[in-house]
Amino acid sequence: MKPIKSLIILLFISSFTTLFSQEKEFADLLQNIDSREKVSLNGLWDIIIDPLENGYYNHRLQPMDNGYFKNAKMQSPSDLIEYDFDTSYQIMVPGDWNTQMEKLYYYEGTVWYKKDFDYTAKTNELVYLYFEAVNYEAIVYLNGERIGAHTGGYTPFQFEVTDKLKEGNNFVVVKVDNKRKRENVPTVNQDWWNYGGITRSVHLISTPKTHISDYSIQLAKGSTNNIEGWVTVENSTDDDNVEISIPELRKNVKSVIKNGRANFSIKAKPTLWEPKNPKLYEVTIKTGADKLTDAIGFRTVSTQGSKILLNGKEIFLKGISIHEEAPFKTGRVTSKEECRILLQWAKELGCNYIRLAHYPHSETMVREAEKMGFMIWSEIPVYWTILFDNMDTYANAKNQLTEMISRDKNRAAILMWSVANETPEGEARLSFLSNLANEARKLDNTRLITAALDTQSEGEGGKMIEDPLGEAVDVIGINHYCGWYVDEPQKCSSVKWASAYDKPMIMSEVGGGALYGLHGNKNERWTEEYQADVYKTNIEMMRNIKFLSGLSPWILMDFRSSRRPLKRIQEDFNRKGLISEQGMKKQAFYILRDYYLKENN
Repeated sequence: MKPIKSLIILLFISSFTTLFSQEKEFADLLQNIDSREKVSLNGLWDIIIDPLENGYYNHRLQPMDNGYFKNAKMQSPSDLIEYDFDTSYQIMVPGDWNTQMEKLYYYEGTVWYKKDFDYTAKTNELVYLYFEAVNYEAIVYLNGERIGAHTGGYTPFQFEVTDKLKEGNNFVVVKVDNKRKRENVPTVNQDWWNYGGITRSVHLISTPKTHISDYSIQLAKGSTNNIEGWVTVENSTDDDNVEISIPELRKNVKSVIKNGRANFSIKAKPTLWEPKNPKLYEVTIKTGADKLTDAIGFRTVSTQGSKILLNGKEIFLKGISIHEEAPFKTGRVTSKEECRILLQWAKELGCNYIRLAHYPHSETMVREAEKMGFMIWSEIPVYWTILFDNMDTYANAKNQLTEMISRDKNRAAILMWSVANETPEGEARLSFLSNLANEARKLDNTRLITAALDTQSEGEGGKMIEDPLGEAVDVIGINHYCGWYVDEPQKCSSVKWASAYDKPMIMSEVGGGALYGLHGNKNERWTEEYQADVYKTNIEMMRNIKFLSGLSPWILMDFRSSRRPLKRIQEDFNRKGLISEQGMKKQAFYILRDYYLKENN
């Protein structure tokens, strides 16, 4: 890249970061919604499939003011209304449309959702319409009036709708569009299914007019006896108090609100959260009008050379990567039970760590993993070849990063925020991702920053990690498929690794594919024997990497991907899972489990 072009890229991303730094610290999002009074809007929703977006644009391709969002009804026999939600298809929310309707299996485009609900007003309350996730672009209307929009398929968003609700019957309409676009995050090319729809739960959440909107409660960086944080209170008055209580630690402090925020510090010696003892404390936050209770763990995480330290002690991350693909029925995970099945399989495998790929998974998944003692790598879908020199793409990525950290910043289980997966080297990419890493540190300086890299140089000594992005992260993730995409399995055990960085390295992806039940010689691709041999030889390779601090092989369970059309083998599934989509364990599952059983921590 020419120096002047490189300078332009650096300047535009730098100026863009400065512009965003003037905004709020976190996304405007209620924290800990399970501690709130809420009404579920889950269940059957009416839908209209609209590939030409006739419900939004007129024949001149201009947005209409009387589109499908009006939910219009005939008032006389001569009325011309060419849609009717009440006689249309219905599908379940939460859920994806691809696996609920055969005709929508490959569909990418617009689907309109409509839900009727009743509302009874209460005095001195605010009401929020809260979506846990919609993939990918959502425009939301309440009683025919547009109330807002959101871009990004894996993070929550909300709208305050108190003054827009009516006593009695109301309806909400959502225009959902999952079309892949070159400028999106992720971009048009991805190796997982582009599930469309309202894929996570929808709620009406009620709060007092003056209410706790957000908070951060964790150990101060580097400390094991100082719990610090802040609480923001909407519609507060200066000099009001916020009270933070941790009964089990016999701690109760009050802090004064200034400009909507109260900062606090608590001297305490909590039992530290760790995989073998995932201790969570009941924490209560109170104001004069509001009260929230959360379960929060306390731990420290840091690095020392090539080691990852949890609570000051070296720990080896025995992990597995997981997609948000539902076991048995496939499609998007939609329930706590499905989360627990996936996590229980990881527990049977001997894992103490999970990589939630390649996007933020549901809050339910994160909380359940925390309870079960899993350390977590959480990431945003900056994946492959997104437009690193596009300002809107950067804004989108930064927003998804902010929303991910905002929602999960109080979860002790999350050790690492990941800013990217398998991105090609270049000046624009380095500036883009370095700025994201810096933004993550501004939002949360208590966790480690990582990214999964797949660029290693070849030399006589073997593989050399020298991707310049290694300078910007705390932990280097490496995706390497020896025996599958490169070399033959028997060559993997002798591969040598070196690094230009004195930093921990996690083998964030490694593995190969197999169709469950297909058997043969270990040199026959797609057989369980071939996959098992890939794992055996790669484990030998990893035993010889002195700076290896963990691994999260690809992947726990087979998952749908439209990049995988091979009939009688893939059938639209990536077959690198250790378990089939129907829950059957392949031979490689036991190879990895035996390796983990020999690791003590």
